[in-house]
Amino acid sequence: MALFNRRNNNAPSAATAVATPAVDPALAALTGDYTIDPAHSSIGFTVRHAMVTNVRGTFGEHEGSLKLDGHNPAESTASIQVKIASIDTGIADRDGHLVSGDFFDAEKFPLMTFRSTRAEQLGGDTYRVTGDLTIKDVTRPLAIDLEFNGSATDVYGNERVGFEGSADILRSDWGLTWNAALETGGVMVSDKVRLTFDISAIKAAAPQV
Repeated sequence: MALFNRRNNNAPSAATAVATPAVDPALAALTGDYTIDPAHSSIGFTVRHAMVTNVRGTFGEHEGSLKLDGHNPAESTASIQVKIASIDTGIADRDGHLVSGDFFDAEKFPLMTFRSTRAEQLGGDTYRVTGDLTIKDVTRPLAIDLEFNGSATDVYGNERVGFEGSADILRSDWGLTWNAALETGGVMVSDKVRLTFDISAIKAAAPQV
């Protein structure tokens, strides 16, 4: 199911009429406000360590919302807030270094945020959401490529949608510049970081009339 308007293959040609994209009823049914379910979602990252391996981590505390517009999907929006102090790489000392002033300075800048400004279909169920990512006191544009995994009603009657995707950033663009040189050449931590998103969101109940 596409989240963005599909071309109507039965519409008249542009030479005779302006084609109006058909709205998929199943797509239209997704219209509404959604809350990201942190218990079934994951926001994480992967970064090269010592030039030879990858370190992976997650942020255990985050919240956010989606507004899906099935009639005009390009108007859909997303907002996410991540608590930096909830970072978890599996090593307490490393986590402590990451939240320190060398990296995120979580005491002064407790949140990482993303606010979408644009949504577009890349093809099939793959989409690109562009917005503003703020880390510390730096805000820069970020494009996240997402796969729409579908929608379902869970055993508790919640209507859910799911997305997963990723985006590559240079951490130095957001002021995360700490590093250490290696004796064999190269550096301890790569500048390139891959952010990963695995999102499950619950639709808000329709207001009573």
